[in-house]
Amino acid sequence: MLQAGQAVKVTVHLNQDTGSAGGFLLDDLFKFLRANGVEGATAFRAYAGFGAHHQLHISGAGDVAGLHLPVILYFIETREKVESILAELLSLVTDGLVEAQPTEILKSATNVSRVIV
Repeated sequence: MLQAGQAVKVTVHLNQDTGSAGGFLLDDLFKFLRANGVEGATAFRAYAGFGAHHQLHISGAGDVAGLHLPVILYFIETREKVESILAELLSLVTDGLVEAQPTEILKSATNVSRVIV
C-alpha cells in the first residue's frame, strides 16, 4: 500500500481500440502494470474526444466509432517505482500520449475486514 507523501501520477491517453501485438493496448498496459507491482490503476472511457488527427469521435455514433473513443489510464506510484518501469511503459505505448505529474498522497486506506457468509 502506498504511504502518505510525495508520489507521481502517470496518465496515458489512448484510444480504446488501439491495438498491440497481444490484442488491445489498454489490456496490455493493465497486465504490464500488475506484473510490475503497481499498486493500482484506473481507466476511464470518454464520451467524446479528438486527438492529433483532429477527427472527432462521439459515443453512440455507431459501433465502429464507439470503439475508437478516447481512454485515459492512470496510476499513482512512488517516484522510484515509476522510474523503474518508465522505459518499458513508454515502449509499449505505440499510439497515444504519456504524461507524469508530481502529486502528494494525503491518505491511503484499505478496508481489510471481510464478512464471510
